[in-house]
Amino acid sequence: MTTIRFHNTRTRRKEVFEPLDASNVRMYVCGPTVYDRAHMGNARAAVSFDVAYRLLRHVYGADHVTYVRNFTDVDDKINAKAAETGRPISDITAETTQWYLDDMAALGVLEPNQMPRATQYIGQMVAMIEELIAKGHAYAAEGHVLFSVKSYPDYGRLSGRSVDDMIAGARVEVAPYKRDPMDFVLWKPSSDDLPGWDSPWGRGRPGWHIECSAMAYELLGETFDIHGGGNDLMFPHHENEIAQSCCAHPEGGFARYWLHNEMLQVEGKKMSKSLGNFFTVHDLLEQGIPGEVIRFVFLQTHYGKPMDWTAKKAEDAEKTLRKWREQLDGVESLARRVPLEVVDALADDLNTPLAISVLHKLAREGRSEELFTALKLLGIGNDWKDGAYRDVEAFSVLVPLQEALLDARASAMESKDFSEVDRLKTVLIDAGVEVRMSKAGVELVPTPKFDATKLEGLA
Repeated sequence: MTTIRFHNTRTRRKEVFEPLDASNVRMYVCGPTVYDRAHMGNARAAVSFDVAYRLLRHVYGADHVTYVRNFTDVDDKINAKAAETGRPISDITAETTQWYLDDMAALGVLEPNQMPRATQYIGQMVAMIEELIAKGHAYAAEGHVLFSVKSYPDYGRLSGRSVDDMIAGARVEVAPYKRDPMDFVLWKPSSDDLPGWDSPWGRGRPGWHIECSAMAYELLGETFDIHGGGNDLMFPHHENEIAQSCCAHPEGGFARYWLHNEMLQVEGKKMSKSLGNFFTVHDLLEQGIPGEVIRFVFLQTHYGKPMDWTAKKAEDAEKTLRKWREQLDGVESLARRVPLEVVDALADDLNTPLAISVLHKLAREGRSEELFTALKLLGIGNDWKDGAYRDVEAFSVLVPLQEALLDARASAMESKDFSEVDRLKTVLIDAGVEVRMSKAGVELVPTPKFDATKLEGLA
């Protein structure tokens, strides 16, 4: 069996992955808070751990992997969105959850085995909080319940920082009901206009951190194999998850391997609305950039390193994938197995850049069936018909224009007047179409910037 190695954030070294139970490999990944469209940082995490999921399924078998990714559907950001729009919270969370699933599907992300909503596990959260109070790790105060950080000596081990350093470097909420500045909220009171549930401490709602602990325990047990998420969650979210989970269930170890993906930049700068470089997955899809192109750009950078999204990378990725699609046109069967070089690359801490270099080698050597098989493992090409790429919208729009350009060129060859040819080419290029003209004929290739609306009435 393939030996997998992961860089374990908790131990700060690459380790051989040895699941607790090879017949049920278990992974939990922190999912989105559903109040708006998924941005590119959300997408990078989803794609990174989708690769891990695909690798685990390949090595251990699809029926022997349990992947849980949650939806946070109770949160102050959601409450604010509801207040701003006047829409019911349930409508907002249902809509944005489906948006997320649709956008991730466009990127080739498989749906996890379990996708729990936080509001479905309020009872389990209350039970865990009661357990923490009973064991002296939490206390009730003014309708709140707080976790006592000093009651857990290993707090900070994941991020490698001391509690004193965390206090000095973090924005710590100062509240009169806290015994210590680092104590964090497990339960908080709700006013009549906010979502709330009955509890021993009054009507209220859970804090963010307790959600994942309760859902992971309920669905994966007191100890499971892998916990993943963006490195921005390492502190305080993951530190708090570990503390409350290990204190509530000291007989378990919570997660054994911690994987964190690095952050994303855009054109060399941190993505932010103030810089005007903040965009969602849906924005890119609406611009005509195929989901597989977005995914391919992500995979060119190791998940554990910062990545820079650029328009040039997207253009280059589209060209590479189009070339491979053309090479695979007519390939109807897969290789008997994924090339070992590709599997070994992914087994080395999800080294997708190395895996992609192997794909280029397979393409150069004409090993088409192996290339197609390897692409499928990486989540690319699953909807290519017989290995070929067909953009239905572009195909239907461009075929008559291709004929029109051929006729215009034929006429121009006789009249020596190429103005109509130049006009058609200008409009096509402006609409995001690459015009390839040769003695053999004319080929129109839609680029990621293709906009069919600019071609209306042209033919």
